[in-house]
Amino acid sequence: MKILISGAGIAGTSAAYWLARQGHEVQVVEKASTLRVGGQAVDFKGQTHRMVLDQMGVWEDICRMRTSPVDQRIVGPDGRLRAIIPHEFTGGDVEILRGDLARLLFERSASRAAYVFDDCLESLKTVDDRIEAVFRSGRQGSFDLVVGADGMHSSVRQLAFGPDERNVQHLGYHYAVVGGESADRVAAGERAGEGRAWGYWYNEPGLLAATGGPKAPELYVFADARRLDDRYDSERQKRYVADAFASMRWRIPEMLARLEGAQEFYLDEISRVRLDSYRTHRVVLVGDAAYGNTLGGFGTGLAVVGAFVLAGALSEPGRAPDAALARYETIMHKCARVARSGNAGRFLAPPSGFGIGLRDFTFKNRLLLDLLMKVTDMFATSRRLPSYPWLTQSS
Repeated sequence: MKILISGAGIAGTSAAYWLARQGHEVQVVEKASTLRVGGQAVDFKGQTHRMVLDQMGVWEDICRMRTSPVDQRIVGPDGRLRAIIPHEFTGGDVEILRGDLARLLFERSASRAAYVFDDCLESLKTVDDRIEAVFRSGRQGSFDLVVGADGMHSSVRQLAFGPDERNVQHLGYHYAVVGGESADRVAAGERAGEGRAWGYWYNEPGLLAATGGPKAPELYVFADARRLDDRYDSERQKRYVADAFASMRWRIPEMLARLEGAQEFYLDEISRVRLDSYRTHRVVLVGDAAYGNTLGGFGTGLAVVGAFVLAGALSEPGRAPDAALARYETIMHKCARVARSGNAGRFLAPPSGFGIGLRDFTFKNRLLLDLLMKVTDMFATSRRLPSYPWLTQSS
């Protein structure tokens, strides 16, 4: 088939790898002018993730490029230790910078799939069993299948499934990731302190400021039910974050000073995708575009698993494309159950002092922590995937 993939992130490059390996003619279109190599650390956990990454031939590379384990110290306004979040909870079995993973998957797929950067979809139209696509650059194309792998703000989802107001639920929190030379230097210093790796969390009701961890050099999470009305004015967004944290204690003033001159800055809502179906006609969604739950901890694993299942279903002998898409949806609806509930904002920035104390107590109590770890392990490994020997043995 002739297949278009929108998005060159983790889901898009994973889908490109598997689909092009089957012999499909695959084109990947990416809105950014180059591969996006920045961003937070991401992690994998359990045998399901390991099996897919092994069969992609990237597990050993991920282990070689993994981040150093970082425990998180939750502190009070005076800097005194309240609790420790072990790196096994936040970092899974193996953790890697998102940019390193994206580059690795791109390199695995670029020899067989065609990548087009600095372009994006403007319209999609179904004509019989094909999808007619028009791009921002003026290009046009006809495809047997369009894969939306373009994240929480998926243009494919909006074009084929309707507006985000209907399909994406804002969970009442925003988050900001801050990087750049000064923030990176502070994070590196925190990790070098006392001869081991440390990150720091500081909370006040509805607010979290974190520094020194691999997930982001500096991270802000704050309760706010308003929708973001401008995703492109970074200076205005920085003021928005600074205003939200202006009255906080601890080391917040020095963090906000770094925020003002930050070279790398990203602000977004904490949201959850709400879709009954991941497919319509010959358009299908993979990764956060289909089952995203911001900062929920399972997005990257679901992205690589979803790409594997989609390609596997399409590769099954004798299965028509429409039936294959239905099979993909059935499997991933079960795998993505964890993404349909939960709000990371309430865990990261509990809305009350009582909630903060209750969360911290969970990490101080060995029995509660063990139970929490078992629950997260269960969500990561609760579904056995089909083996798809005809997919993994193809060359």
